[in-house]
Amino acid sequence: MITIKIAIIGYGTVGSGVYEVVAGNRNISARAGQEITVKYILDIRDFSSLPHGNLFINDFSVIISDPEISVVVETMGGVDPAYEYTKSALMAGKHVVTSNKELVATHGAELLGIAKQMNINYMFEASVGGGIPIIRPLSQCLAANEIHEILGILNGTTNYILTQMIQNGVSFERALADAQEKGYAERNPDADILGYDACRKIAILSSLACGKHIDYSLIHTEGITKITLADVEFASKMNAVIKLIALFKKEGDRVIARVSPMIVSREHPLATVEDVFNGIFVKGDAIGDVMFYGRGAGKFPTASAVVADVIDIARNIDRNKPLIWRVSDKNPVICYKDIEVVYYVRMANSPDAIANITAAFGEREFMVNSDEIAFTTPRGKDGELMSEIGRLGQIYSTIRVLEE
Repeated sequence: MITIKIAIIGYGTVGSGVYEVVAGNRNISARAGQEITVKYILDIRDFSSLPHGNLFINDFSVIISDPEISVVVETMGGVDPAYEYTKSALMAGKHVVTSNKELVATHGAELLGIAKQMNINYMFEASVGGGIPIIRPLSQCLAANEIHEILGILNGTTNYILTQMIQNGVSFERALADAQEKGYAERNPDADILGYDACRKIAILSSLACGKHIDYSLIHTEGITKITLADVEFASKMNAVIKLIALFKKEGDRVIARVSPMIVSREHPLATVEDVFNGIFVKGDAIGDVMFYGRGAGKFPTASAVVADVIDIARNIDRNKPLIWRVSDKNPVICYKDIEVVYYVRMANSPDAIANITAAFGEREFMVNSDEIAFTTPRGKDGELMSEIGRLGQIYSTIRVLEE
């Protein structure tokens, strides 16, 4: 049996999980058809007191110059220096596996191109759904399908916060503090609560679904910081819940891509995805609707996906498994203001509120709560609807509605 020796770059939550999974699961080598061992772990911190402290190094050039290293596992996070290390490893003919969504969303097309040129692999199953398999199903199991739409709850932190607001009636601020106390949210939670994490993930899925690079900076992104318990209560009256939804949809040769809170009917499968769980709903032309569900983050779920990529590489150590993701000189993303949507609106219930709403949008059904009134608009272009809404009076909240 050939031995596949790997190097782990970054010994944080995911990196340490990868080492423990490889070292502790005797079935991995059998499933790979090759023996898999960890030869190096790169980290600037001192871990010499650990039982495997002899594996730690702090010089990346050792990995690059060692011909025994076949696979580099990058679990550093961020772009710098992860991009430099990844590109160098690929150019040196070493396969790379990563969980780094920011790097994949930013440079995925380029790095995949290098891997193809070098007849090796750049794999990133763990970058989107953590322990939920989605990259491989999209590129292999659903390869016979034209993917028309992807809807995803792609961030466990925000889903936990919204679940607490919906089920326990706690404020956004208290739910966020609770998530931080439990370790679900970082001290600086902006990447989660402002939607940036979900944006990078849907950029990766969109790029794979349409075969061309979707620049995440062009994806309109809103977080959940403006969601209040009043919105949760009105959504409940609509037999719905509020979720942070990452969306991809094909429109001819262009695409819709957006991240924002949405009112989701309780009858939709994504409405049942609660706490730190993620759900990814995919529509294909042949298979119809399929859904992937599970823990989207965490040490061992993410490490599981990383090691699965390592096993896949071990089985294909001498060849490239192509993923279609090309850089395009045209921006395929449609401006969000030109996309037709329906809005839920919550505003002050002034004496002339209903008259103003009716004049702008026609007859509507209204929900009244104390000194507030809520309603949904007819379908229209996002930008035009927001202009009309802005003229109504004191607006407290606007949330898009997920249409069936």
